[in-house]
Amino acid sequence: MNLSEDTILNTSDIEELANLAMKSSSNILLLFDFLSGNKGTVKFRSEKILRHLCNITPKTMYLHFDKFVNLLKSENSILKWGAIFSIANLTFVDTGKRFEKIMDLYFSGISEKSMITASNIIKASAKIALAKPLLTDIIVNEILKSEIAHYENKGKISTECSNIVFGNAIDTFDKIYINVIQKQPVINFVKKQLKNTRKSVASKAMRFLKKYQIENS
Repeated sequence: MNLSEDTILNTSDIEELANLAMKSSSNILLLFDFLSGNKGTVKFRSEKILRHLCNITPKTMYLHFDKFVNLLKSENSILKWGAIFSIANLTFVDTGKRFEKIMDLYFSGISEKSMITASNIIKASAKIALAKPLLTDIIVNEILKSEIAHYENKGKISTECSNIVFGNAIDTFDKIYINVIQKQPVINFVKKQLKNTRKSVASKAMRFLKKYQIENS
């Protein structure tokens, strides 16, 4: 059975739609086609299906790696954000080291104006570091670029947006810390967040230091 726009419009269960998509390679190609359509519900539900497929059957979706890379360049933020997570899932089967070739593009969003884009990349980076532990310190250095980035809210630089990104960075550092070789830059970053004006971020920093038995002085 082939997917259709009507099927996607009338079925809200992403897992059900993903199971249908897996029945034919042509269905997966249709999903990519739908991403360029004008019907918002079809477009964004198709993206969710593709993202789910990258999670449950990455080997199948790895064939379409380049299509997800192209989505990183999309002017549609939702499609870009989905691609960030889809690619992260595909790194677990990336025997061809294709991710290494697009790292500059992938991490470039950390230094852009969007707090959501930066946060999504940082969150997804935890999976990438677990899939490719040899890249852990490179990933750490990319995340640390958030310290000099300027995130905007309604066209104005926002300290609060930066604080949210820093909180996500601590979460990711916590997940990958065991594989970090050069730990001092991470420690220095986390210690700075003890004075973060967003209380939840300061609390995350304190918990991180306690967990890894690091003096907070």
